[in-house]
Amino acid sequence: MTQANSNLSVDEALKILKDYSCLQIKIVDFEADKHKLRQAIKIVSDLCVTENLGICADSFEEGFKTLKSYLKALDISENVDPSPTAPRQTPIYIKFNTETMSYYVDYYTGSYRGVLISCQSDNHNLVGTYGHFPLNLFE
Repeated sequence: MTQANSNLSVDEALKILKDYSCLQIKIVDFEADKHKLRQAIKIVSDLCVTENLGICADSFEEGFKTLKSYLKALDISENVDPSPTAPRQTPIYIKFNTETMSYYVDYYTGSYRGVLISCQSDNHNLVGTYGHFPLNLFE
């Protein structure tokens, strides 16, 4: 999705993302809020050189499903094969790098569940870590 296909400006998109980027997790209650949040993530992602996605989930299956849904929504190939040695039925953390199309998986003992997106760009206004976003935002 390009900025021309959205009714949000880059500044509006950044403001929405920063509203979700705090120590208190903000709940996305309404479909209209989810729609704007999805648009904001896509706008900023389109303008970035690369992103890292950090996903904390209850299981590898849930985390991997989330990873694929975010990659698809960001128009990044979601053809990523799961590691056969990754922890399966325990809370996990996945760190995915869109530049190398590779990921790291580890056990996770924290209580947080969701997605963080770290953006890298030549435009310093776009650089930052955004989130906490819902696991199912793009499902």
